[in-house]
Formats: sequence, C-alpha cells, structure tokens
Amino acid sequence: MFESLTDRFDGIFTRLRGKGRLSEADVDEALREIRLALLQADVNLRVVRDFVTRVRDQLVGADLSASLTPGQQVVKVVHDELRAILGGEALRITFAPRPPTVILLAGLQGAGKTTTAGKLAAWFRKQGRQPLLVGADLQRPAAVEQLRILGAEAGVPVFSEASDPVTVASRGLDEARRLGKDVLIVDTAGRLSIDAELMDEVRRVSEVTDPHYTFLVIDAMTGQDAVSTAEAFHKTLALDGVIITKIDGDARGGAALSVKEVVGRPIVFASTGEKQSDFDLFHPDRMADRILGMGDVLSLIEKAEAVVDQAEAERAMSRLQEGSFTLEDFLEQMQQLKKMGPLSGLVGMIPGLPKEIRNAEVDDDAMKPIEAIIHSMTPEERRNPGIINGSRRSRIARGSGTTTAEVNGLLDRFKQMQSYMKGLSNLPGIGRRMSKATAKSGRKSNKKKKRGR
Repeated sequence: MFESLTDRFDGIFTRLRGKGRLSEADVDEALREIRLALLQADVNLRVVRDFVTRVRDQLVGADLSASLTPGQQVVKVVHDELRAILGGEALRITFAPRPPTVILLAGLQGAGKTTTAGKLAAWFRKQGRQPLLVGADLQRPAAVEQLRILGAEAGVPVFSEASDPVTVASRGLDEARRLGKDVLIVDTAGRLSIDAELMDEVRRVSEVTDPHYTFLVIDAMTGQDAVSTAEAFHKTLALDGVIITKIDGDARGGAALSVKEVVGRPIVFASTGEKQSDFDLFHPDRMADRILGMGDVLSLIEKAEAVVDQAEAERAMSRLQEGSFTLEDFLEQMQQLKKMGPLSGLVGMIPGLPKEIRNAEVDDDAMKPIEAIIHSMTPEERRNPGIINGSRRSRIARGSGTTTAEVNGLLDRFKQMQSYMKGLSNLPGIGRRMSKATAKSGRKSNKKKKRGR
C-alpha cells in the first residue's frame, strides 16, 4: 500500500546520506519533499503540518546523536514520528473478568465488515478463545448467510434470527452467556453513506450489548473519506479503535497515516489479504519500518512460525548460514512459503532488497515451473547442483516442460540466493531482531508445554 511513499522517502534519504553535515537549508529542503510526499499519499493536511513541525523541531537547534550521521538522524526522527502517528504501540486486547468480552463492529457497507467479523473470530480462536458471532446486519441481503459461511470456515458458531437488529444483538448476548462463550462479536448493518437511521440503529445495538470494544471497520482504498467516516462514527459510538481492510491493495496509505491523529483512536487490526489468516494486530513500529524500506523481519518470522516447525526452521537457517542449503531444502521451503500468504505481501517484509525487486510484480504462479524443474532432478542433483552438466540440463528441461535457459536461470538464481541469504543473516540489527523473535517463540513453546502437563 505504501510503495509510492516508500520510494519517495528512499530518494530523499539517499540524497541526505551523501552529506557530511546538514544545514538548516538542507533540513528545510528535505522537509518540503517529505511534506509533498505525505500529501500525495493522501494524508490529512493537518496531520502533515503537525508531522513536519515536530520533525523540524527535533532536527533544527537540537543536539544530534553523536553515534549517527546527519542522514541517519533524519531517518531516525522520521521513523519515530511515523510510528507515533500510526499509533505508537500495538493495542493489546484485555478480556472481561465476567465473560463474554463483547466486540461491536461498525462501518459503512462495502468496507469488508462481515468478512472482518469472520477473520476476527478466527483470530480469537487462534488465541485459544471461544467466540460467538452475531449477525445483526439485517439490511443487506444474504449478510447473515455470508457470516454463517465465514463462521463455519473459522469453526465459530453464528447466532441470528428473523427480528430487528437490536433484539438480535440482545439475544445474541444471552446466547453467548448460555453457551459459555468468552468473546461475542456483533456484526452490525452498514449503509452506502452515513445517515441518521444508521447511526440510531448502531447506537441502540451498542446500548443493549454494552460492548467492551467498539471497532470501526474502514476500507484503506477510500483514503480521506475513511477518516471522515471514522470521525462521524466516533461522535456516536465513542470508538475504541479502527480495523483497516484491504491494506494489501494499491491505496496510497493516507487513511492509515491520518486516522489516529484525527480521531484519536489507534488502528488495532489490519487485514492484509483475502484469507482468514491474512489478519493480525496492527504494529505501528513495524509499519513504520516498512514505509521507510527497512522491511519487517518480526512479522515475517511470526508468519513462518505459524506454518513451519521451529526445529525445522532452525535447521534450515543453520544450513543457509553454513552454505549447505540444497535444492531439496529450497523445494521444501517453497512449499512452506506458499502457506504464509501471497508472495507480494512477503517481499516488502524482507530488509535490504533493492527498490527494483521490492516493487516488482510478484506472481505466485511463477513458482510452478521452478517446482517442476526441481521435481525433474534426481535426488543427487538436488543435493549437489554442481554435477548438473549440459546433458542433464536438457533432460531436466524436457522432463519439466521448460527450456534449458529456464533451468540455467534457476540454478544461477539459487547460487545467488545462497550467497545473499548467508550475507543477510550477518547484517547488523537483523540478528538482534531475529534473536528477539526466537526468544519470544521459545517463551510461547514453554508456555504450551506447561499447559500440556
């Protein structure tokens, strides 16, 4: 979503890194470009003005860090301010001492509210909770049926009945208590635009359910209109946070960068794809990293942890570092990679990639010929690609339905990848982040073992 903004920042910071010192004129020029980049990303004008003012106050007339170059100092200040306007810290859900914890979802029609309800239910299931979905959207045809399908996919029951939305919500709360459910997610009706009837209905639903959290679902593709929508709902419902959808699209990012500053409520969750697994807590610090082209190693590792056995992941990393990673290992990791989601979403998480690779169109179907080529090799060829001579390459090409040039290209890229990944694991900073994530993963594993005893 932030590709254009990332490219603009990359150009600004590249020019700054070449300077031995920064004058006030240099700072002002950089801030003018940053201001223009944010405005072109559809960020709210007041947010842009305040952002630039805070960055300038920290860079002009202040003692800069002795351990950073002037260019690095600008990057650090911009990163910290981006993190602040995105929300600062990820919001952590706390649960009611007397279940269920009630979550009310509101929003306009078309924002992905019902789909988000299913994803949120699946997310709570992963946390070990027992949610119940309530279909109180009785305005849109088939909304309840859609929710039942999503609930079945997530393994979560759905309550609804032929009545009015307020009664359905109230009885849904009673049903959650009767069934002993600890989370209740209420999907309310939306409209194509804000009107008095919509606001009155969602207000009455809120009154009978007394939600612990009220989240507004907004579509990242709608830009500044999403922020205006958030302001209107906040006046009626006193929102606790925002769930932003379609963050994997080609929106410019203005809604995500504006909503916290304008409404005063953070982005809590973000939907990054169509699958129920493409949904998680929103991390402002990680998003700031990605906007500045620093990647998102922690999220990448967390996605891997969800589909890859920890011992297998450690073995693969060890083989990468040792230089003994084979095409068999590569094929196995490709299968695991598919489970982590669309490749286009993963590329932006890898730090250090050149802009040309980061912005390239990544086609998941491009993996199919690669798999066919590797499957056409003998076990010995996969383990030791160096033995693949001309005649072997021709045989592999015929067996996989590809060309000799494609086989050559795969072997060349595999050799380059071995060299790149070995160097990446030794980059300063990335090792620390991976250690942090591994430690966190270890704590999770220990907790699971304790619960199993």
